[in-house]
Amino acid sequence: MRIDLKAYGKINLALDVLRKREDGYHEVRMIMQTVDLFDRLTLEDSDEPGIRIETNLSFLPCDENNLCHKAASLLMEEFSVNRGLSIKLEKRIPVAAGMAGGSSDAAAVMVGVNRIFSLGLRKDELMERGVKIGADVPYCILRGTALSEGIGEILTPLPDMVECPVVIAKPAVSVSTKFVYGNLKAGEIEDHPAVDEMISAIKGRDLRAVANCMGNVLERVTIPEYPVIGDIKAHLLEHGALNSLMSGSGPTVFALFEDEETAQSAADSLRQTHLAKNVFLKRIKNKGKES
Repeated sequence: MRIDLKAYGKINLALDVLRKREDGYHEVRMIMQTVDLFDRLTLEDSDEPGIRIETNLSFLPCDENNLCHKAASLLMEEFSVNRGLSIKLEKRIPVAAGMAGGSSDAAAVMVGVNRIFSLGLRKDELMERGVKIGADVPYCILRGTALSEGIGEILTPLPDMVECPVVIAKPAVSVSTKFVYGNLKAGEIEDHPAVDEMISAIKGRDLRAVANCMGNVLERVTIPEYPVIGDIKAHLLEHGALNSLMSGSGPTVFALFEDEETAQSAADSLRQTHLAKNVFLKRIKNKGKES
């Protein structure tokens, strides 16, 4: 059996850190949103045991260090699957971008393995297992608009976000999530994102109010270290964005727009500046059929 899947990236419309826990993890409160930028995966079972991975990026591992391998192995070992699996991964989401690309790939593999080998797991059962791979994996299985709490694994689905154009830009820098959280002084944060107000704005389908509530406390660490992130934000705001924000721990920046024409113009203008290595014009992706 062979199946094709799309692994969608995410942005954080709001990202708040409440405290650092005794176990070293940070307590977060975030609004997660899927966007229509995705990796493609093809999964196929075989008589030959083992997990084989091919990818279009030479620097990605194709062994047990790949999250796709970890995800497939987790389910195949639990259910004693003795057949083999080949995974072809076409990366389109920028790597190490703050868009949960690796977690989304792992989530898609879990969905695919569940189908191919008829494991019969419900979505919530896949999500329970997904957290063993990474904190973002359960959300990437859920998709859509959601409130994320705890270390990111406590998820509350929200009504669909207003669909709108989104410009996504990644500068040519790599950001260590460990560095960002390690240098965040959670106890000193006074200006917290208006998460509850954003939830109300999403429920009211008020795009401008959603944009006004956007905020990410990790910017206070990442932008001073990588000023180009602030430069991209400023450029997008100057070219008509309702608001612009860093996603996750960075370095990817996104901006929400009211209309396609303004968004296209802003994306074209940003490409000419060479501030960003990758610039995409996409849309908000709400929940739909798994694909």
